Amino acid sequence: MKQALEPIVVAELEPLGYELVELRVGGSKSRPVLDVRIDRTDLEKVQVGDCEKASRAIEAKLDQLPGVIDGRYVLEVSSPGMERPLRTFAEWRRFVGRRATVTSTELAMLGGRADLEIVSVQGEGADERVVLRDVKGNEHHLALADISEARLAFHWKP
Repeated sequence: MKQALEPIVVAELEPLGYELVELRVGGSKSRPVLDVRIDRTDLEKVQVGDCEKASRAIEAKLDQLPGVIDGRYVLEVSSPGMERPLRTFAEWRRFVGRRATVTSTELAMLGGRADLEIVSVQGEGADERVVLRDVKGNEHHLALADISEARLAFHWKP
């Protein structure tokens, strides 16, 4: 279901100036829950009105397309949150200087998952790499393809 929904959601968000950050499908078969996380393409903070606008557009489109999602469903649209996923090269570049929780087999010496500072992004196309620094100051150069999951890390200040 997620594979069928994602291009529909993206097509509705783009003309409104939003990008899809994450789409999760949960709930039950008889009443699925669609959790849509959006961001603004102008990089401004997502407001409640943005979520309402995106929700109306997505809902209208889903109601027009029989067979994609039948019957009742719950649509939740929200901002990506403080621990947003990092998937694209542009997202990594945007958050240079921030910390991210990164999962990769290339981080075996750190247990496969670590909280790292995003130092820089390098390369193009298949050579896209992210330079990350651990708490000991060691730098790790990872290809985006080698990162199975990454999210911005948020730490509460005492």
